[in-house]
Amino acid sequence: MDLYLFRDLLRLSQTGNFSQAAQLCNLSQSAFSRRIRSLEAWVGVTLVDRSRQPVRLTPAGLQMLEAGTQALDRVEHERSQLLEAQSLPDKYVVTFGAQHSIGWRFYPTWLQSFEETYGPILSRLRADDLPNCLRDLQNGDVDFVIAYESAHVRYCDTGRRMARSNALPLETLKIGQDTLIPVSKPTPDGAPLFDLNSGLLELPFLRFGDEAPIGQHLGSLFEQEKIQERLRVVYENAMAGALRIRARDGMGVAWLPETLVAQDIRSGALVQTGRPEWSVPLEITLFRNDKHTNRLTRSIWSFLETRHPIM
Repeated sequence: MDLYLFRDLLRLSQTGNFSQAAQLCNLSQSAFSRRIRSLEAWVGVTLVDRSRQPVRLTPAGLQMLEAGTQALDRVEHERSQLLEAQSLPDKYVVTFGAQHSIGWRFYPTWLQSFEETYGPILSRLRADDLPNCLRDLQNGDVDFVIAYESAHVRYCDTGRRMARSNALPLETLKIGQDTLIPVSKPTPDGAPLFDLNSGLLELPFLRFGDEAPIGQHLGSLFEQEKIQERLRVVYENAMAGALRIRARDGMGVAWLPETLVAQDIRSGALVQTGRPEWSVPLEITLFRNDKHTNRLTRSIWSFLETRHPIM
């Protein structure tokens, strides 16, 4: 039994017209008529007097409409209560999607800082390629996505910022910042093994693969500075962690998030190379789809909007 048939009956009672009621229900008139007839067949009596215009409900129709709408209201109320109960902090698991490089270093530090001010939450991280993360957010499979944006690459159009033509209708908050910096294994005296400031015409380049959106943030820099003309791709991978390992092994130069390689630079395993202006500032952005929220995720979003400091 489809309780929403009673909502169709209510629309028919309000309009007195099958065509108008069907439009309100986003149905064709024939489909709407079939639904009303299926309800009559289930009840076993005629619910609609079709002999006059506008049509009217029979006494049996009025009786069933009252009973049906009360039942529907009760069911929807109980469903709402169940969903709200599941969104309590001690029951609902908040799911974050994040690019791999964010999940490795930034996310654990950010989550700890957030929980110290907001309070503990049950949460899980789904580290994946950004297109998959954004798809999951659109489908409601994750609550939030954390991703890199920059002055030249945006993934969302909130009406508050410039966006690319393929931007998504999601809401965003800036929750942190990072920088893509060129790094190389050092020589024994601490200089870059692959020095972008040298006169070498070709240096080995550890490149983000085309499927990795993080590499898109380098496009404008490479075009303006003509850097790519001096680089020869020797390895590519979608994951920043894999490029980091190759850079530490001395295979080439790579642009990597500063938070990812900060410990390597402190330990001397990597050094920054090139000019300072060849670094690319990144914003770390939190995304949400406001079509898929609950009490807890709305509370988290509101807190971050007004109180939580950007890292």
